[in-house]
Amino acid sequence: MSLPALFNAPYTLATLALCLGFALGLLHFASLRRVTSLFLGGNPAWRALGLQLARLTLLTAALAGLARLGALPLLAGTLGLLLARQAVLRHSRKEP
Repeated sequence: MSLPALFNAPYTLATLALCLGFALGLLHFASLRRVTSLFLGGNPAWRALGLQLARLTLLTAALAGLARLGALPLLAGTLGLLLARQAVLRHSRKEP
């Protein structure tokens, strides 16, 4: 499978991977709050477990896809994931 010439440039691909990792990280870490509330709220356990499985499956698939593109996109995507984690933690500390 060949990528278009624009996406073949290593730094362009790394920048896109960084953005993808950040967006995925926001979704992943923000949904962790929902999983926690499902576990603690007395809801059926299958709901929380299903959401947890979906979170981890999506993250694994995205990182595996980035790994297939090379080391630089994988590292950039992981950096985006870590930056999103920091953003979600900073936002959650501001809430009362």
